[in-house]
Amino acid sequence: MPTPLELLSPAEMGRADRAAVALGRPVAWLMENAGRAVARAVRQRFAPCRVLVLCGPGNNGGDGFVAARHLEQAGWPVATASLAPPVGDAIPAAARWRGPRVAFVADEVRRADLVIDAVFGAGLTRDLAPEVADVLRAARTLVAVDVPSGLDGATGQARGEAPTAALTVTFFRRKPGHLLLPGRALCGEVVLADIGMQDAVLAQVQVGTWQNAPGLWPLALPLENTQKFARGDVTVLGGAMPGAARLAALAARRAGAGIVTIAAADPLGVYRGGEPGTIVDERPLAVLLTDPRRTTFVCGPGLDPAAARASLPTIVAAGRRVVADAAVFSAFAGEPEGLRGASVLTPHEGEFARVFGPVGADKLAAARAAAARCGCVVLLKGADTVIAAPDGRAAINASAPRWLATAGSGDTLAGVIAALLAQGMAPWHAACAGAWLHGRAGTLAGPHLIAEDLAGALPRACADAMTESEGRTGMTA
Repeated sequence: MPTPLELLSPAEMGRADRAAVALGRPVAWLMENAGRAVARAVRQRFAPCRVLVLCGPGNNGGDGFVAARHLEQAGWPVATASLAPPVGDAIPAAARWRGPRVAFVADEVRRADLVIDAVFGAGLTRDLAPEVADVLRAARTLVAVDVPSGLDGATGQARGEAPTAALTVTFFRRKPGHLLLPGRALCGEVVLADIGMQDAVLAQVQVGTWQNAPGLWPLALPLENTQKFARGDVTVLGGAMPGAARLAALAARRAGAGIVTIAAADPLGVYRGGEPGTIVDERPLAVLLTDPRRTTFVCGPGLDPAAARASLPTIVAAGRRVVADAAVFSAFAGEPEGLRGASVLTPHEGEFARVFGPVGADKLAAARAAAARCGCVVLLKGADTVIAAPDGRAAINASAPRWLATAGSGDTLAGVIAALLAQGMAPWHAACAGAWLHGRAGTLAGPHLIAEDLAGALPRACADAMTESEGRTGMTA
């Protein structure tokens, strides 16, 4: 079964837990399943060794006591160490543990080959105490229950300090902190375990955050009786940096747009000297906008701020779809309302800060607030790209390899999104699909890629998206 795409914040997961209990899943039963799942994941990945389970007082600690019991029953040498006496539903789980108990100190951790961190889960609301962080830091190999203790499951940020796990076992649905950085790096391999919670509890949560992947958005092949204008017309505004516009135009063509034009003065033939299929139109923007077939524009790559500031309002006023990137964010620095009417904004964190202020510790919240303020989809680029819609929906993209960080990569992304918009996708879906396809193309192109390599990998990326979406039905958000 494919991994579910819904992401639940700690508060939403709490509501899901309570809904599961109301639907007949007792806490003790869920805790037993969770601890068994942790033990199973450990046994599948490690040879038998000395294990120390660090248990907190709450339900995360209860999961740890259950995991310790199942590992001991499998013949592993296991001890537990409690930060504090168990409370609530963790009390009976702790009482069933009959094995060795040791002090919650770094020296005991150093004696173990493998440490299971069941101290605090994703809902920690304060910084991790330094003395607890010191104990966790002493582990040679760490397996985290839910998240490494100290990691904020909502933001992916460390609360004070959080250890780095080799493996994290979480339950029912992953959390944003499993995908947002630095959380993604701190979690190591993430295993999502089925502990018997019903999918029906999601109705009590009203999910608004997803992992970005095929199935979240539709991607369809052209109809058999189509023609180039029906497949979408993209116009890329060109300026003093022709390479940026050319990259965006080539990506739009490879991502399925039927016809792509670079709108720019070209007295030296710089634009026309590119790929044979490149169309260049030197007429003014006002003239180009009289053609109703020109439905979608890319504004920003290669432009100077003055040109971007003049062009974007003109395109918006004409009722056309527009992907705004690059120079647009310098042109409207400190003026987010000036971007209203654009379809998709694609800033990196520096560009975002120019318009909206610093991203801060909560990337999801920052992107959502920006989308609501300007009334358009905001794609906040990075290794953990966040796509936010004005209505509050958000997705986190994890398909991008680290070598995608290269000059011109963002111009390519703008072209891909424009092509999907031109083919009729809604801005939210086009931005999500564009981010995923861009990342998959980077993976296919391989390490040491340059931006020019991405367009050639896009057809395969699109085919992969079609294949992966076949395993998911009814997921479109």
